[in-house]
Amino acid sequence: MKKSDSKQLSFATASIPGQAPGNINRRTFLQHIATFMMAGAPLTGWWRNENLSQMTNKTTGFVYDDISVRHSLGKTHPESPQRFLKIMEKMQQSGLLSKLTAISPNIDVFPHLYMIHTKQHIQSIKADYKLSHEVALQAVSAALTAVNEVCSGALRNAFCAVRPPGHHALNTGREEGFCFYNTIAVAARYAQKVFALEKILIVDWDYHHGNGTEAAFYTDPSVLFFSTHDQYNYPGTGDPARIGSGHGQGFNINVHLQCGATDTDIIDAFEQHLLPRVEAFKPDMILISAGFDGRIDDPLGCFDITDKGFSQLTSMMMTLADEYCAGRIVSLLEGGYNLDGLAKAVYAHVSSLSGVDAESQSLI
Repeated sequence: MKKSDSKQLSFATASIPGQAPGNINRRTFLQHIATFMMAGAPLTGWWRNENLSQMTNKTTGFVYDDISVRHSLGKTHPESPQRFLKIMEKMQQSGLLSKLTAISPNIDVFPHLYMIHTKQHIQSIKADYKLSHEVALQAVSAALTAVNEVCSGALRNAFCAVRPPGHHALNTGREEGFCFYNTIAVAARYAQKVFALEKILIVDWDYHHGNGTEAAFYTDPSVLFFSTHDQYNYPGTGDPARIGSGHGQGFNINVHLQCGATDTDIIDAFEQHLLPRVEAFKPDMILISAGFDGRIDDPLGCFDITDKGFSQLTSMMMTLADEYCAGRIVSLLEGGYNLDGLAKAVYAHVSSLSGVDAESQSLI
């Protein structure tokens, strides 16, 4: 295992490109960015993890690389380097990072990238977005490194603080919804190929539908894809009627949530639509597209999910992982564009993954 305890980051943001937008009317900004892209009490339930004390021999991994700050889609773009910097600032100042196993990406992504993406797509991205291509490759490497550590038994689970996001990436030869390579799809295939895991559950709770991930596995019964999202926002996909086809019929689950959806709404969706299917599917590993643009006050989403809600979803996934796949979870950062809100939501998520009590912190 490659440790990175000596990593140092500068959190001076003034010289970092890609500043996130300032205060703007939420609905106005949503409409603007959609146009651009397409041209609290804690809840209780059976899923709350009671077995963390029995797993203290393993830690939670936190996989990251400073290269994340080098990618920018332009000044004022919401998918900015500050997203990574704010997360790291929160993780360090809270003391949580010191309780995790910090790891640097160390896997050569080739030829694994070709299990999802075509040669033409990769060549086009490299030619048109040279620096972003390099950063996106390192994001994929982070995911594969995390899969290695978790599947080898070195870690209980892991979170990858990566950018750019990946769940919209197709094989169009261009950036799709801030995404270049479908990191989680490559990670799923890698886990199946390298560790002979037969069945992978991919859970996507990003506000936006993971259309690229759906496309990658739409006919594949070995991957159960579950997504909660607003189907009427970008990219305009995610119709619940799309359930997979051929041998993959029934293995694609889309759940549309209304604008203003709360913790209760999203947890009910998981309980009603995912849990019964998982009982039959019995995954060997769980991968999470952990998007936090469904959090309250995110500029690109209109859900009202709180940090406690994300913590509850995490606990639910951990209980499923304990029951079906020896606790194996790898979580990857997707969306989340309110900088302070993103950092708080990631903290809540990783706190739950690691068993650190986040309830004493200032969560909403």
